Amino acid sequence: MSDKLLCEIFKSTRKDEMYLYVDKRQGLESVPEALLGSFGKPQPVLTMILTADKKLARANAAEVVEAIASQGFYLQMPPGDEPHLLTEHLAQQRSQHPTGE
Repeated sequence: MSDKLLCEIFKSTRKDEMYLYVDKRQGLESVPEALLGSFGKPQPVLTMILTADKKLARANAAEVVEAIASQGFYLQMPPGDEPHLLTEHLAQQRSQHPTGE
């Protein structure tokens, strides 16, 4: 991956201040269906050239670039929601696999 990335940012239609960053050339193809289901219909908000040293409002650009390179997307959570959403996710996992399978 080069040091510059043409990045497209989408906002969630289901959760305020939740954003999805992807490589514009690949679009949403690497985003898991389960994530898209909870994210809602992605609404494009911005396309920009992203570098690891770029200043972003609520994300570390180097982490965004790395996540896009390794998994194809970066999910920016709403401020303050991370612990609540993690608890919700773990509860959902336990209900789907009650015996720890």
